[in-house]
Parts: sequence; C-alpha cells; structure tokens
Amino acid sequence: MKFKVPVGIKKILVKAEKNSPAILTGLGIAGDITTTVLAVKATPKALKLIEEAEKEKNKARKADEPNIKLTTPEVIKAVWKPFLPVVAMGGASIACVIGANSVHTRRHAALYSAYKLSETALSEYKDKVEEVVSEKKMKDIKQKVAEGHVKQVIDDEKKAQIIIADGGDTWFVDAMSNQPFKSSKNAMDAAANKLNKAMRSEMYVSLSQLYDELGIPHTGVSDEIGWCIGGDEIDIELSDTIVIDNRVYIVMDFRVRPVYGFDKLY
Repeated sequence: MKFKVPVGIKKILVKAEKNSPAILTGLGIAGDITTTVLAVKATPKALKLIEEAEKEKNKARKADEPNIKLTTPEVIKAVWKPFLPVVAMGGASIACVIGANSVHTRRHAALYSAYKLSETALSEYKDKVEEVVSEKKMKDIKQKVAEGHVKQVIDDEKKAQIIIADGGDTWFVDAMSNQPFKSSKNAMDAAANKLNKAMRSEMYVSLSQLYDELGIPHTGVSDEIGWCIGGDEIDIELSDTIVIDNRVYIVMDFRVRPVYGFDKLY
C-alpha cells in the first residue's frame, strides 16, 4: 500500500523547498555562532589537557633538564576530543552555506534559460510580424505601446512622483522601468556613445550604468542586465511625442534590449 503524505505536511515541505536558501543561510549563521560558543567552552578543557600531557611527558625529566614542550602532533592528540564538536559544527555550517549558494546557482541558471527561451521566441515573433505588417503599421503599433507606458506612469501616482529634474527640458519615460525623467535627445546620444566606447575596453556595460548617465534610479534588475562587446551596441529608440494632460512625453526604448548574463556572453 502506497503511503499518502498528508496535505498539511506536503504544504510544509513545499514551503521549505521554496525557502531553502534562506533556511540554509540561517542555519549556517546559527552554526557559526554555535561553533564560536563551543570553541570558547572547549578552550579551557584543551589547555588543561595540554598541561596534563606536558606533565606526563616530563615525568622522567631530571630536575636540571629544561622542560620538554609537546610537539604539534602531540598537542592535536591531546585536544582533539574537546574540539571534535567544534569541527563537526563548523563543517555543518560550511555545508549549509555551500548548499544555499548551490540552490541559488541552480535557480539562477533555470531562470536564465527560461529568459533566453522567451527572448528567442519574442525575437522570432517580432521578425515575423515585421515581415507581414507594413512599416507604417509597425510604427503605429510601437507608438500604441509607447502610449501605454505613458498612461501607466500617469495612472500610477506613486511612480508619477519620481521626478528627475535635471538633464534637459523634455519628459521621457523609460520603457524598461516605466520611470519618468527629464532629459534630452543629445544627453541620451552622449550617454549611449560614452558607454559604447567604454564597452570596447570593459567588454560589457549594465543598464544601471546607462541609468547613472541619465540620472535614472536603479531598479531591482538593472544591475543584472546589459550589453556586451559581442552583441549589439546601445541604440536608443525614441517614440513620437505623446501629449497627455497638456504634457509632452517621449518613451525611451532600445532597438536591442539589454539581456541577462551580459557579462558572460562575450
């Protein structure tokens, strides 16, 4: 008869698996603290054992002869028992930290693979659409997408308060993060040229570096995506002007968007 895992236990196991990196990291930290405590407690016992071993070794020593010190192997032999829990706990702590890192690495690899598959599918779809749809229709589609970005920014009061007040007179919206900012086409061209030049020596640049040039706050993923020397350079694509509530907006996008793993692709 096949044993059926209760639903409650199954939920706990699923949650534990989902949060395993945090759990392992916590265990590793707790293990490090415990290792330190055990080491402090074991030290007096070890010193006493070394003292007793030295007395035993010097029993046959004559009174006028110098005291004979223990060799390193003899010290280890004398103190290994008190420090055995310390070594075991330290090893377990290291294993937990390595395990947490391993889980993060596997998940990152899986996420990157899924991203690349989605990116490839989107690129193929875009190419086929451009073959079927006229150039004017494609431009209209892109403009509609840009208008959607602007409307989302305006509708989101919290994001609408993120105002960068330097760099130019025109309002732009970053298509990657939907952040509004003030800049100019000349400032964007200068930033792109500067980073494309830097890419030739540094091999890659992140989206965060472009954000720094334009005064846009970093996002949770802007450090993780970018461009590399073996791919396309930064080529900023601007929408036509969009007028909403008597304010003119232009959406900033890229002809080739930044990708994950950009620092490993060259």
